[in-house]
Amino acid sequence: MSSRCIKVETIVCLSKLADTHIEMEIDPEELDTITAKVSPTYPEIKAYVLEHHGLKVSSLAIAQTKKKCGLEVGECYNLPSGHGRPPTNLTPEREAAIREAFQYYGLI
Repeated sequence: MSSRCIKVETIVCLSKLADTHIEMEIDPEELDTITAKVSPTYPEIKAYVLEHHGLKVSSLAIAQTKKKCGLEVGECYNLPSGHGRPPTNLTPEREAAIREAFQYYGLI
């Protein structure tokens, strides 16, 4: 009796849309051509900027730079009540360093 090993991979796309169901069939031979795009986390961007430029940048500065570059910015759920977030000290030097990190990670 011979034993067979079967490898099964599942690809899941999560959505905020309720009551949405999409069925997909993917030929296992096509999986080699599919690549997932992984976005860097804010701590990874902060670490890159600190290591390469010696600058500490805030998450708000990263989000503002993302908006300037036309990149998607997630919703912030821990905003202070009242008037919103205070403006950040996003200097041209910090913005350029963040943009360099975006280029390094392939975001722009």
